[in-house]
Amino acid sequence: MSLEEKVMAQMKDAMKSKNEALLRGLRAIKAEIIKAKTEPGANGQVTPDAEMKLLQKMVKSRKDSLEIYTQQNRADLAAKESEEIAVIEQFLPKQLSEAELAEAVKAIVAETGAAGPQDMGKVMGVASKQLAGKADGKAIAAAVKEALAK
Repeated sequence: MSLEEKVMAQMKDAMKSKNEALLRGLRAIKAEIIKAKTEPGANGQVTPDAEMKLLQKMVKSRKDSLEIYTQQNRADLAAKESEEIAVIEQFLPKQLSEAELAEAVKAIVAETGAAGPQDMGKVMGVASKQLAGKADGKAIAAAVKEALAK
């Protein structure tokens, strides 16, 4: 079952149960999928990898907005953003904890033979591919910096 089919099925349930927060988040996902399908070269298809990137981008944008809203004491808007983040994250794979991320990065550093901070680019390239969808880019970069500083 594709992401779009899962979203549509959950949208029906959300409409029946009148769950506005869930419905709002699902509609946002559906809109992004439709937009991705109509982009040049997409041929009306979205690959699972592209769906994952799309969802990650949506979560990142909402987290940025959430941070701004909390700084400006807009609890009403911040609550909506956090509700949508929760809905979108249902479709993402489980995120790695800090300890799991550190272990994965250590293994990648050993695998690439990185010696110090000058090898950050080499390690980040491999880490970004292997940990895509499992951790945020900022968290990966921080873990790589920490591992190479030792």
